[in-house]
Amino acid sequence: MESLALLGYRYGTMALAPLVPLALRRRRAKGKEDRSRIRERLGYPSLSRPTGQLIWIHGASIGECLSILPLVSVLLEAPGRSVLVTSGTVDSAKLMGERLPAGGLHQYAPVDTPFATGRFLDYWKPHVAIFVDSEIWPNMLSAAKRRGIGLALVNGRMSAKSFIRWQRLKKMASALLSNYDVCLAQDQDSARRLRDLGAVSVTISGNLKADAPPLPADAQTLASLQHAIGDRPVLLAASTHPGEEDIILPVHDHLQRKLPNLLTVIAPRHPERGASIATLCGERANARRAAGIWPTKETAVYIADTVGELGLLYRIAPAFAFVGGSLVKHGGQNPLEPARLACGVLAGPHTWNFASAYNAIFTAQGAGMVGSTGEMAALAARLLADPAEARALGAAAKVAAESLGGAVERTRSAIEQLLRGNAYA
Repeated sequence: MESLALLGYRYGTMALAPLVPLALRRRRAKGKEDRSRIRERLGYPSLSRPTGQLIWIHGASIGECLSILPLVSVLLEAPGRSVLVTSGTVDSAKLMGERLPAGGLHQYAPVDTPFATGRFLDYWKPHVAIFVDSEIWPNMLSAAKRRGIGLALVNGRMSAKSFIRWQRLKKMASALLSNYDVCLAQDQDSARRLRDLGAVSVTISGNLKADAPPLPADAQTLASLQHAIGDRPVLLAASTHPGEEDIILPVHDHLQRKLPNLLTVIAPRHPERGASIATLCGERANARRAAGIWPTKETAVYIADTVGELGLLYRIAPAFAFVGGSLVKHGGQNPLEPARLACGVLAGPHTWNFASAYNAIFTAQGAGMVGSTGEMAALAARLLADPAEARALGAAAKVAAESLGGAVERTRSAIEQLLRGNAYA
């Protein structure tokens, strides 16, 4: 029997469905929706469904979509099979258009109303539906289950904060999570929380992001950036969130007293924040990558407000970088991306999104957690003054990242088993 909360959600989204086009138009005006593909958000396809077996994988945004690329590749090794990837952001759609292998398709995920999700499922008829990380959409899950589609949660993550929220709706959580035929959790804590909330068949597979290949970088662009920087010392702050620049910019000022030609590179997690970061710089000379400008000798702060270029930035860092979302209560961005490129990791204390990865990397490095301007400035100054120590930090981070691999193969095995027992009804 469905929980009252779940029934309320279903009928509430049904009643609000007529307002969805208006909400999408407002998002489109803010650049948060793709004008040419907005009907996909209502469940209407813009691509033809390929014949044969179809696996559908849904990831919310860039991070989830990038994490599944190795999985998509191995799943496509089976002849006659296609993989449909859905996501909800413009940036993730752009990246998937560039990086999906042959046989991979991308569509925007439908909004979670009964009408849009039903329309989507009836057209695509996936044999299995795979949700990544912490994606729990009530109407989509229920509609897929009614149609006999095999359901899997992979790279499953349940933070302590999310667990507390779901406990308040435990009957609804149980009704939703029990729909999954397979739950593959990133770590022991997530597995325990998922079980406590009602998930069945929960196993620990590890983090898919640990198996992702190193982030790419265009060779010509990298050479141009390296030429523009020259031999200047570099402090890189990657994937920063609001409030973190208030700590990073004073770190720059502190370091610049001993390193007057220091270049600080700030890559915000959300590139649209580039203009506001430039304002925060005040009198510090700055330049923005989104404007097509390379740093000059006069540039103190270079704002890398573009999408998909972290691989470029980690390659110009002096064997270490600060990873954002960790000085504020966001939970930390992916530390495995720099680590795979032998770039040591500095981060704040809020790292629960990737707790296992941060713990492994910090343990291997013997350093890395910084909680204040003073702590970050002290560690960065030490590493900039001792390139050998910085390289050792990066090498240790790489070894730690490599030790966490294996999730892709474990996930593929579980999906193949699910495919053998499920077909679209």
